[in-house]
Amino acid sequence: MQSHAAQALASWHEEKRSAWLYRVVSDAESGTTRQVLFLELARAADGQAALWEVELGKLGEPPPTGFTPDARARLVAWLIPRFGVRPLKGILAAMKVRGMSLYQGSQPHSTPTSLEQMRGEKHKNAGSGNLRAAVFGVNDGLISNASLILGVAGAGAGADMILLSGVAGLLAGAFSMAAGEYVSMRSQREFHEYQIALEREELDQYPGEEAAELALIYQAKGVGREEAVRLAQALIADPDRALDTLAREELGLNPDELGSPWGASISSFFAFAIGAFLPVLPYLLLSGTNAFYGVLAATGISLFGVGAALSLFTGLNAFAGGLRMLLIGAAAGAATWFIGKGLGVVLG
Repeated sequence: MQSHAAQALASWHEEKRSAWLYRVVSDAESGTTRQVLFLELARAADGQAALWEVELGKLGEPPPTGFTPDARARLVAWLIPRFGVRPLKGILAAMKVRGMSLYQGSQPHSTPTSLEQMRGEKHKNAGSGNLRAAVFGVNDGLISNASLILGVAGAGAGADMILLSGVAGLLAGAFSMAAGEYVSMRSQREFHEYQIALEREELDQYPGEEAAELALIYQAKGVGREEAVRLAQALIADPDRALDTLAREELGLNPDELGSPWGASISSFFAFAIGAFLPVLPYLLLSGTNAFYGVLAATGISLFGVGAALSLFTGLNAFAGGLRMLLIGAAAGAATWFIGKGLGVVLG
């Protein structure tokens, strides 16, 4: 009984904190259509806090006498008018401030206007996102290791030292990318899972209030009031679809794209390693000056190819994209070569 009461009290504090932050966000959105939305969401959060007060009464616990925002909430409230809501949407979502899907960039997740559209929203961009990440991983490995090899070559090192440096750069960079991607993806997944679990709990506790919040968000996106209410109520009637929609529209999350930390880590490792291996290859096949020119040729051709591939995602001309990437890589390589040359003179 005590643990249930403690949970109810914690839920009351969360709702009151959300209501308090909703009003801060509403003030920051003064003069926009979002101002009214967040005021309504604040009232809804107060209403949900009142439900927890009733629950505490049923458990024989006295209702809280008042709410005082904690240090974290005060810090976020201080940051909002200075930096805006959009840069803080991840933090606000973690603090149960809903409606962050309104800040999903220039082309947010589109609001469905029928259940058929809702069913068709899944798995639209996952493949292209993974491919783009792989291309960027190859590009990172290519530029970083080519620059390292050119810097060591500029310092006057022998072929064996250059090869050793290239292999070390490949392994160090690939493992660093893999570890960083794992930690990043794991943290992101845990955050998303926690937020979705909160939505599932709230959907079980008070589905009517969740439907009202969802309708408000739909109205803020331009759906008529009656249609928004009808759509929200129809979605809430199906718990699985309701949870999916709440995650998308209230949290700005896509439950279908939480991602695998291990999968992302392994993919990052191999993508970086492939790119980093290309400038190493000439020193495995050639010798002396030919190996150095081989690095320049292999790196230049690969950079142009990566830039052309990236044009698939940017919409730019493939030749222009390839040339731009070639110039960027050439600038990085030239800079490290001259730095290496200078250090070789100073230390040598």
